[in-house]
Amino acid sequence: MKKIGTTILLLACFLGFSQQKTIDQKVNALLKQMTLEEKIGQLNQYTGNNQATGPITINPNKETEIKKGLIGSMLNVLGTKYTRQYQELAMQSRLKIPLLFGQDVVHGYKTTFPLPLAEAASWDLEAMELSARIAAVEASASGIHWTFAPMVDIARDPRWGRVMEGAGEDTYLGSRIAYARVKGFQGNLGDVNSVMACVKHFAAYGAAVGGRDYNSVDMSERMLWETYLPPFKAALDAGAATFMNSFNDINGIPATGNKYLQRDILKGKWNFQGFVVSDWGSIGEMVNHGYSKDNKEAALQAITAGSDMDMESNAYRYHLAELVKENKVPIALIDDAVKRILRKKFELGLFDNPYKYSNPEREQAALNNPEHRKAARDIAAKSIVLLKNEKNILPLSKDTKTIAFIGPLVKEHKQNMGFWAVELPELDYDKQVVSQWEGVQNKIGNSTKLLYAKGCEIEGDNKDGFAEAIAVANQADVVILSIGERADMSGEAKSRSNIHLPGVQEELVKAIQATGKRVVVLINAGRPLVFNWTADNVPAIAYTWWLGSEAGNAIADILFGDYNPSGKLPMSFPREEGQIPIYYNHFNTGRPAKNETESNYVSAYTDLKNSARFPFGYGLSYTSFEYSNLKLSKNKIKNTENIAVSLSVTNSGKVAGEEVVQLYLRDKVGSVVRPIIELKDFQKIKLNAGETKVVKFIIDKEKLSFYNAELEWIAEPGDFDLMIGSSSSDIRLKDTFELVK
Repeated sequence: MKKIGTTILLLACFLGFSQQKTIDQKVNALLKQMTLEEKIGQLNQYTGNNQATGPITINPNKETEIKKGLIGSMLNVLGTKYTRQYQELAMQSRLKIPLLFGQDVVHGYKTTFPLPLAEAASWDLEAMELSARIAAVEASASGIHWTFAPMVDIARDPRWGRVMEGAGEDTYLGSRIAYARVKGFQGNLGDVNSVMACVKHFAAYGAAVGGRDYNSVDMSERMLWETYLPPFKAALDAGAATFMNSFNDINGIPATGNKYLQRDILKGKWNFQGFVVSDWGSIGEMVNHGYSKDNKEAALQAITAGSDMDMESNAYRYHLAELVKENKVPIALIDDAVKRILRKKFELGLFDNPYKYSNPEREQAALNNPEHRKAARDIAAKSIVLLKNEKNILPLSKDTKTIAFIGPLVKEHKQNMGFWAVELPELDYDKQVVSQWEGVQNKIGNSTKLLYAKGCEIEGDNKDGFAEAIAVANQADVVILSIGERADMSGEAKSRSNIHLPGVQEELVKAIQATGKRVVVLINAGRPLVFNWTADNVPAIAYTWWLGSEAGNAIADILFGDYNPSGKLPMSFPREEGQIPIYYNHFNTGRPAKNETESNYVSAYTDLKNSARFPFGYGLSYTSFEYSNLKLSKNKIKNTENIAVSLSVTNSGKVAGEEVVQLYLRDKVGSVVRPIIELKDFQKIKLNAGETKVVKFIIDKEKLSFYNAELEWIAEPGDFDLMIGSSSSDIRLKDTFELVK
């Protein structure tokens, strides 16, 4: 009896010690048990072909590999039923190492939120964090551990289709949004309602030459560090668990095989402890780049450079073991990559319970939570940007007798989801997504007559529907036109050389405007479009992007004044493609144009204005705001000091509204030239009619710093312009200050 008691005591002590082991101790202990093939298996990711319904079908060869522990992660497996079945296969492996399930949860899971670029237009960091949080709750309830988001690439070329997936052109705004989205996705990592974030695309993918997807990037190191890397660093500071490298080569070296990016910066200077996954097939694509002679050499270059997990190129699976045996790849590199991946599996709690995320009851509750739809509607409304509102046509009265709703997108449902929506096959999108027609119907009373005509298709030159549209417009008191792109015209591999409104849609606008009726245009898109005639001639325009599940209701909230638009553009809208790339914070040059008409021997076009059609930070409201009483606590500071800035903002209109107060700086003289204006802070405030609030900012050394020619992050003594306003081109208050030694 005494012997049994001693044994129980020893076992209890052992279990207690085991539970107290650090994750690193657990990882190291497991690593010692793994064969080389099992280690390489953890670096291999395989697609499950987006299964969400029907009988599960697994390639027999892959099933065997999972059972042998030769696959570490899967993507495109949706739903607890299927993730559990795959996980059960992994639990038949020798060491029972659980699989990671990843998915492109870019702007929502079942509840679809506005495109990331549209959300960025809200300038509402709390709303964006909430959007990511809800997406994480729904995705994790469906068995997903890991989202391939957020994309934090700075993008200044709207021809690039993937601008829809990011936060726009500005480094400061993009960094703040990157931080918020990572926090939203990850919450407390390991909590069952959280997913790992994957920050992409590392690095500088948004600067692809010509706005052509997958294309080369060529830039100075200073531009890389000052403009393109900060959002990645902000995401890392938020605790991002993983990074994804990018398809592009940068300065001649593919990012997937780029040691400078992955080992020197990310894992070296920034001390990133998570793991790096390749983009789909990007290791093998280094052969196409002309950087690798074959997949074997690509595997050598990628693992050496710091790419830990191979998504779908099979280069690691087929070649790493051989490279190790040939002494071309040190086992230490393999071990480091494996440890990074295992650490995340431990942090998620998958070793304690591989089926932690496989609870069908939680899945049903999360996917049918009405609060998620409420949040989606609110965030969608916040994302709409009012571009024009002459004679206060908007908001419309709910007592309007007859409204004509015209255009190819009026009655669409699924289009409102936009690109990168998670398409769950069991969903009826006619019921899941509120169309714009339904949104307006939900808003008006029985006394209002709502008429419809399609007018034309999104693409093509067929005008047969014009006559009906004109006839319908002539019967109405006001006409709402819903036009734009198809949802799949913006996104990955959707680069366009012509970003004008497609087809004959602008001709439809001209025809309806010619009726003399009051006209409101809604433009639905995933990128800035060119629509010059409409911008010049239509009195009311709202940019509605693609807003997700609650698109119709959110648009109706704006149209009828139940929500006062507050969105501001996160990207400059060009007048023509010839201006691209266009961005607000450019350098002055040695021959700056003094005005929009000057073009003789200055940096200007002879046939086009330099300025954007709609500038960064621009967006109107149904009320007006006055800025006054700018005060600086000091006009001279040292590096160790701060300036407290305060100003008053008054709602001078008749309705409550929100304003994004934007603070810009200009470093007037630097050891390298500085932009003419740079966003350095902002606040979104809500004011009732007639209300005044004092807005405060702090200017410190960090806001004054930049990378000099030696890539040192410094603040140089000198004079600075301080500018505060409603957009980058609508500066209301100005002052100057000096940084002294």
